[in-house]
Amino acid sequence: MTTTHQSPVARETAARTAGSTPGWAALLAASIGQFLVVLDISVVNVALPDMRSGLGLGATGLQWVVNAYSLTFAGFLLLGGRAADLLGRKRVFVAGLGLFTAASLAGGLAQDAGMLVGARAVQGLGAAIIAPVTLSLITATFPAGPARTKAIAMWTAVGTAGGATGGLVGGLLTDYLDWRWVLLINVPIGAVVAVIAALWLRDERAPGPRPRLDLPGAVLVTAGVGLLAFGIGETQTHGRTAALSLAAGALLLALFVAVEARVAQPLVQLRLFRLRSVAVGNLATLVSTMAGFALWYFLSLYMQNVLHYSAVRTGLSFLPHTAGIIIGSKLAPTLMARMDARLLAGIGGLLTAAGFGWQSAVLDVHGTFLGSILGPGFVMALGFGLLMTPLVEASTAGTSRSEAGAVAGIVNTSRTIGGAIGLTVLATAAARSGADLTAGYTTAFLTAAVITAAGTALVVFLPRSQR
Repeated sequence: MTTTHQSPVARETAARTAGSTPGWAALLAASIGQFLVVLDISVVNVALPDMRSGLGLGATGLQWVVNAYSLTFAGFLLLGGRAADLLGRKRVFVAGLGLFTAASLAGGLAQDAGMLVGARAVQGLGAAIIAPVTLSLITATFPAGPARTKAIAMWTAVGTAGGATGGLVGGLLTDYLDWRWVLLINVPIGAVVAVIAALWLRDERAPGPRPRLDLPGAVLVTAGVGLLAFGIGETQTHGRTAALSLAAGALLLALFVAVEARVAQPLVQLRLFRLRSVAVGNLATLVSTMAGFALWYFLSLYMQNVLHYSAVRTGLSFLPHTAGIIIGSKLAPTLMARMDARLLAGIGGLLTAAGFGWQSAVLDVHGTFLGSILGPGFVMALGFGLLMTPLVEASTAGTSRSEAGAVAGIVNTSRTIGGAIGLTVLATAAARSGADLTAGYTTAFLTAAVITAAGTALVVFLPRSQR
């Protein structure tokens, strides 16, 4: 009888502890799932030349091996997040993981370009289902406070490490086995995570009638974000196609907002953006991710195209960056318990911007690992680790457990679109230097420093953290 008069906060706290997923299982499944999703964005890049020769891919086909994954991934993130809220995180996570693993197997066994590109598209769909569930598993399992902060820090560190180690993993698998293993490696890992999910995750869908999925909103946002991501990717090579795609994407997203304001059960509650933490946190995340992309992409190009490192040596050279990310992410929860999260995000952002500026100053045709890569790379990565944990926590703060998936979808969409915009902006800046590759990469890092500083300024508008 006493539960009748419980406050909403008390009822939500009770729901977290009664028959809920064990914290260790949620964190393990979320971390490995996020690692797989981020790894597959970068691991394929090193294997592209071998894919071209193995399947006779042309330049367009090679481009679509990358684009097919990124477009479906970007387009279905919000839908994947909301589906987790409506259908239950466990079943949606397992479904996404099964789709991702099956597509990885199909891609690894592909006999022609069409089969490989199709498998990569389905992989992206599976990843779009997995990614928001990984974050919502954490925010729904751990109550706000130090435990959630530590879990988010682990999620951030593992996910970023997936991107950082993608080149090394891809290089090792391609050089010592075969390009097919950059996809086939997902199969045993996916099977292990599926066992963990089946045995220990709890299906925590709310009791009662199942709410209807907002299909018009789902179609509009999926098509809108997909066209936006496609247009951004085409900006440098096909200007008119890019402009049409961007305009169509913006129009569909405007229609999506209009639909969401009128339907009874929207895909995304627009009132979420009235929360200053969600609105500012996601904007700062988008801007910061724009610059963060430069760390891995342009430094990889510099090492391979200018210093003539092999794929394996390039991957090994990123290990200090991976260490920096992990150290920053692991320090963040301890520091957030002692200072305002806005201050920590500001320190992390300024440290990252300083690292980008330092990197732009030391890039040289005759550069060395110790002189041109180690110091600035570690500073950039350490700052980024300190920055992203408070930003992710801010972006999900103040929302209910029943909306964890939708909010996680928003966060992942911000990160994905930010990375796509950043690549276009920084590559355009680099191209202005013409054939001088080193000068182009220098310009890209200098631009990244300016963008990071602008993103850091936004943290001033976040609400003060409650500790």
